[in-house]
Amino acid sequence: MTFLPDTGYVPTDEDRASLDAWFAEYDARSAKRDVERMAEMAVFPLNLVSDDSAGDGRSAQWSREQYVATMTHVMGEGSEDITFTSTRTPVFLSPSMAVVFTDSTMTQEGRSQQLRYADVLIRRDGKWAFQTMIQGGWGDNL
Repeated sequence: MTFLPDTGYVPTDEDRASLDAWFAEYDARSAKRDVERMAEMAVFPLNLVSDDSAGDGRSAQWSREQYVATMTHVMGEGSEDITFTSTRTPVFLSPSMAVVFTDSTMTQEGRSQQLRYADVLIRRDGKWAFQTMIQGGWGDNL
């Protein structure tokens, strides 16, 4: 059983539903490799946190252009959709901030890969957007 930290904020049903809807839309765009539309769901400059092959923590800030170029390269080309099966655990810090931990299986061209990552999302004008991506193993590419 996972125990979430007491952040002092208890999310409403609408908070959780709006966040779930945001991820459903992001996953749909990701499945189609629609990186430009994925970028529409972010706040730039985008913060990235990872570690490198030497085991050192790394961070960077990407522009929209860097995000689009890198994600286009990472997701590759192809006509076959990518599928994601994800379990997400959101920790709401307030009505407009959440840290979301994700365990996901990404399947592309018959090959599956396990992913574990976290995102920091903020809500502005009633809409969620991701602002920070956190995942191990990408630091050499930052």
